[in-house]
Amino acid sequence: MASESSERLTELYRSLAARMAECPDMDLATMRDLFEELHVVTREPENVCYAETDVNGVPALWCVPKECAVDRVLLYFHGGGFMVGSMYLHRKLAGHLASAVGARALVLNYRLAPEHPFPAQIEDGVTAYRWLLGQGIPARQIASVGDSAGGNLCTTVVLRLRELGLPLPAAIAPMSPWYDLTLSSETLETNAPLDAVVQKPILEGMRAALLGSVRPDDPRINPLWADLRGLPPMLIHTGGHETLLDDTHRFAEHAERAGVSVSVHVVPEMQHDFTLLAGHAPEADNAIRVMGEWMRERIGLTVPAAAPVNARILESNLV
Repeated sequence: MASESSERLTELYRSLAARMAECPDMDLATMRDLFEELHVVTREPENVCYAETDVNGVPALWCVPKECAVDRVLLYFHGGGFMVGSMYLHRKLAGHLASAVGARALVLNYRLAPEHPFPAQIEDGVTAYRWLLGQGIPARQIASVGDSAGGNLCTTVVLRLRELGLPLPAAIAPMSPWYDLTLSSETLETNAPLDAVVQKPILEGMRAALLGSVRPDDPRINPLWADLRGLPPMLIHTGGHETLLDDTHRFAEHAERAGVSVSVHVVPEMQHDFTLLAGHAPEADNAIRVMGEWMRERIGLTVPAAAPVNARILESNLV
């Protein structure tokens, strides 16, 4: 059963959805301000400092835990349907993850649609990754991380890195990823009564802003249609009440067929992006602990476990 503290995210989602429904002609700036309110559900992590930086023209934010390994980096892609969200909204979640791993996190303020349609977001991710390599951070000491649309980007950017012949990061860790831009997952319908904010009409608007005339099954932005061979190990966390739940299941099946080591943790009764509840809900805290331990091994901060984590977990209660 979901914790009482997890309800704060559900309530805020319902409030956001109601305000958007009351104002169907809401301008983009107001919508972006509205979604920035989501930061209130994330507790400020302890002993984490922040510093804004410029990554070859891409604004970014360092999250630096006290006494962390400065030669390991989580490259973080924030969520928001490619249209909203920012490094400021997601800095606290990234800070919690950075603390759990014991490494720095670099949160990108990548360009947003519709002002900057696809592939601007992929380009910004590649720019940041090249910058990290140029700073002397080896690929084997980088993890690609993201939530929602950022869960897509932390995966599709790595596919682009492979295409460019660059060394790949050691791990990919998406949270509540939006993978299928064709919007054909069954749970878009079956979980619609359970999901407090992510509904098909909203996704259709975000997709149109991002893609323009680009096909929604373009493998550069829809990994369900991509060749996934050679991707690094993956760990995916998703909420059981998400309309995007089947995006995760379908992707995991596709990745396994390609020989990718992928683990899926579906946390029962959780909403989209439930890890935003870090510091406030046990479901989020436990997911971040699991992610931290998993990423530590893969970027070389602990001795690898005797048995590698490579089995899909279709349903697991992480509390």
